Amino acid sequence: MSEENEADTTSSCCASCGVERSDEIKLMDCSACGLVRYCGAKCQRKHWPQHKPACKKRAAELRDEILFKQPESSHLGDCPICMIPLPLDLECSSIMTCCSKTVCDGCVHTIELRDGGDVCPFCRTPVPTKKKANRNLMKRIEANDPVAIRQKGSEYFGQGDYSAAVELFKKAAKLGDGEANYQLAGCYGLGLGVERKPKMEIFYWEEAAIGGHPKARYNIGVTEKRNGRFDRAQRHWIIAASQGHTNSVKALVENHKRGLVKKEVADDALRAYKAAVDATKSPQREAAEAVNQNVSYR
Repeated sequence: MSEENEADTTSSCCASCGVERSDEIKLMDCSACGLVRYCGAKCQRKHWPQHKPACKKRAAELRDEILFKQPESSHLGDCPICMIPLPLDLECSSIMTCCSKTVCDGCVHTIELRDGGDVCPFCRTPVPTKKKANRNLMKRIEANDPVAIRQKGSEYFGQGDYSAAVELFKKAAKLGDGEANYQLAGCYGLGLGVERKPKMEIFYWEEAAIGGHPKARYNIGVTEKRNGRFDRAQRHWIIAASQGHTNSVKALVENHKRGLVKKEVADDALRAYKAAVDATKSPQREAAEAVNQNVSYR
């Protein structure tokens, strides 16, 4: 029986025992695929051997629909002040300990010139001492701020307390933090704080990629290519390149030279990459970069 026919014939009755839906009998969808319905867990378990192939196939299709959807932005989003996309280079922005907002260097520099740098450029809170900054972080954690939770997890990770780091990364990931998913992938890939599980590494890379993390998506592409699924690798790199990820566009160009990527695909990806990078530029950010370079040369 085809998936379509299976769904048609069981939409109003249990796929296992055939009992029809009524006011007294409520049917539940298969949570993985939604193709069939059951009157209870017992019928679902009984029908599983028959339903398993169609279920897994449809569940994989649904997962791919989500995985290969073009993200609206990177996991970093926009600077909350100038509303320009944040650059992927984390050295070009700062997380404010008072409000957990990530502000681009351009806005930080501009507001420092205007106000002297004594207040947070976003919430206007006075710049805290280190002790006060730690208290602010704990307050943000208590308020279930995913960025603060992930920051504390990174602190534990740096101290070698990987189990505590994983616990906080998982909490932040559940709250939608893309970087936390990426960090979890690394923990599972290296076996830090958890048992090493390559499948979980891929899972969290995928979760991060769905949330707009281009580096995670690039890593998935590398793994897909290694596993002989270049068509999937190419799709991932195209999406990541359109987010301004340098290694992804390089992978497409290099594989074009090897004859694996069509010229028009590589050209389109390069144009999308340049557009994404240009979208993160502004005169204020260029001014901040010039100042930072001058400081580094002293």
